[in-house]
This record gives sequence, C-alpha cells and structure tokens, in this order.
Amino acid sequence: MTTNPPPRIAPLLFLAQSAAAVIAAAATIVAGVALMPGRAGAQEPTAAPPTKNLVVPGEVFSVDGHTAFLFTPAEVNALPPGAPRPWILYGPTLAPYPDEAEKWMHERFTEAGVAVAGIDTGESYGSPIAVAATEKLHAEMVKRGYAAKPALLGRSRGGLWASAWAIAHPDLTAGLGGIYPVYDWRTYPGVDSAAGAYGLTPADLLAKVDELCPVERIDVAAQAGIPVCIIHGDIDVVVPIEPNSARLKARYEALGKGHLVELIVAEGQGHNFWEGFFHCQKLVDFLIQRARAGATGEDAAAAGD
Repeated sequence: MTTNPPPRIAPLLFLAQSAAAVIAAAATIVAGVALMPGRAGAQEPTAAPPTKNLVVPGEVFSVDGHTAFLFTPAEVNALPPGAPRPWILYGPTLAPYPDEAEKWMHERFTEAGVAVAGIDTGESYGSPIAVAATEKLHAEMVKRGYAAKPALLGRSRGGLWASAWAIAHPDLTAGLGGIYPVYDWRTYPGVDSAAGAYGLTPADLLAKVDELCPVERIDVAAQAGIPVCIIHGDIDVVVPIEPNSARLKARYEALGKGHLVELIVAEGQGHNFWEGFFHCQKLVDFLIQRARAGATGEDAAAAGD
C-alpha cells in the first residue's frame, strides 16, 4: 500500500514568514524614502507667513494666497453698541505701500477708530482680477466684524483699484478718496502695460475702454451718490489732473452730481512727496466721516445731497 507523504507545513510556514519579512522591510524603506527631502511624496515645508513693513501698528495676513494688511484701530465709544467697525479700503497694496509718507494720515485714521486694510494683487491696475481678490479681503473683514461698506482711498495708481471697486460695488462703498489718483489707465501706466493685467492685447483693451476703464464708467458711482474727495497737483505730468481727477468731477457734474465731489488742487505740485498731499486734513476728515457713515448705516447719497 502506498503511503502519502506528510504535508510540508514547516517549509511553507518558513516561506510565508520570509515573504512577510520582505514586505515589512520594503515598507520601511518606502517610508524612509518618503520622508527624505527632495523625494516624491516628501512632506512639504510649512509655508512662511506673509511679511510686510507696517508704518503703523497692525497685522499682516494672507487672503486667498495674497498678502493683506490691517492697521489696527483704537476703540471708539461713539459707535452704537454692536455696530460694525469702520474701515478704509486702501490701494495700491504693493510691497512698498503704504509708506512712511502716509504714516501721519494712517495714524489719524486709527486714532479715530477707523481701520485701514488692503490686499496685494501686484500691478493689476484695477482689473477684474484685482476686484475679485479685493472681494475676498472684504469678506474677511466683514467676518472679523468690520462694516460691509468701507470708505476707499486710492493713492496714485491705487485710484484704479479704488474706483474699480466703487463701480463694481457701489452698494459697498461709503466714499471715494484720492491722492493724485489714476482713473484712466490710458494716462498711466499706459495701454501697453495695463493690457497684460487685464489679460488682453492692447488693441483688445482699447476696444473695451467703455467697459473696463474706470473714468469711462464712473457714472455708476455718481448715480449711486458716492461722495468723493481728491487732492491732486496741477502740474502733475505722471498722472495728469485733467484726464483723471478733473474728468471724474466733470462726469459727476454732467449728471447733476457735482456737489458730491471736492477736488482740492495743489497749485505748483506734481507727482511727488510734498507733505501737503499726506497731511491733507480735509481728505482725512472726509475718509473718517465716510467710514463711520458706512459702519452706522448712513446713506451715502443722502449725506451728499
């Protein structure tokens, strides 16, 4: 009678144990490689927090990948209990701005309980991309307890940012202020430079001037009754007053809204660091008053009529 050989349990068990050991070793190697810098699957280093030189005390933070800043205001007892806090939306927020020349005015704002905030979108010249990013900042500010209706301050090319917001969101604009502001990108930075920010060729941007150039659409702000205060030099050759600030005022006047615009002409001044631009009490008072009006719900049109 033929006898069946005993089952080969021990060799099979040895093979299984060996395979398990090989798998475990391989897993250890893979894990080690994954943790090695420069290897696929490596842990990404923690992103460095955004940085910015602040001319007055405040905060630097990130909004949708863009560096934003907030000049922290003092507490104001004059506001109704529970009222949203007033603030000024500033442009342009670029690496150098706001700068030391503006320190005095921003100190006046924050001492009055008015915050100042802006978001860096690079040289976006008030394009739809800039407006979209500013909407993210606006949402963040509202979430933090600030008013849905800020006042706006545009310095130089920042006028394009500020006016573009006022046109896109007149219901979220308490007032528009400017220091030698640009409202027409045909004057600065020029069509060729502005076209890239708008994602268009120069020819295509010019073809859409009535749609995309703030000074050509400022009627929206005028019809909404948004008050304006601007200081601009009369010999400015970088941002000429006539096609920018004076043109804005003329368009308001054509609609019977000229009383809403105060244009302060700085005689004999160009596009410079003259102290009068940044120590303009009328402009500072206007922006504080309009920011507070936006926080307390005062209607901008009624305030100007």
